[in-house]
Amino acid sequence: QVQLVESGGGLVQAGGSLSLSCAASGRTFSRYAMAWFRQAPGKEREFVAAITWTGGRTYYANSVKGRFTISRDNVKNTVYLQMNRLKPEDTAVYYCAASDSSVVASDPIRWEYWGQGTQVTVSS
Repeated sequence: QVQLVESGGGLVQAGGSLSLSCAASGRTFSRYAMAWFRQAPGKEREFVAAITWTGGRTYYANSVKGRFTISRDNVKNTVYLQMNRLKPEDTAVYYCAASDSSVVASDPIRWEYWGQGTQVTVSS
């Protein structure tokens, strides 16, 4: 089992920045691929970004590419999401997810462990 706890959400004006963190505990964190998803009211949960367990490869949704950066610290058992140039359409609950699969997938069903989510609100 892996337990995930997100933090860092909040309210920011359009064009601003926020940094999310996800602290993991339980099984060996460094063996898990990690990802961020988000879910806006009335919408399905969507993929935002992912990082392999070594941190050697990262993946981004087209909507956030060039604005968001995912990273991880396997000593601190933490994955981060730096969000810059935020837009009102980025408003959502952001979830951290973990998977022990070697294949990084954008489908939420492929991710085994989830945090409780943190709210990000971007005002126009």
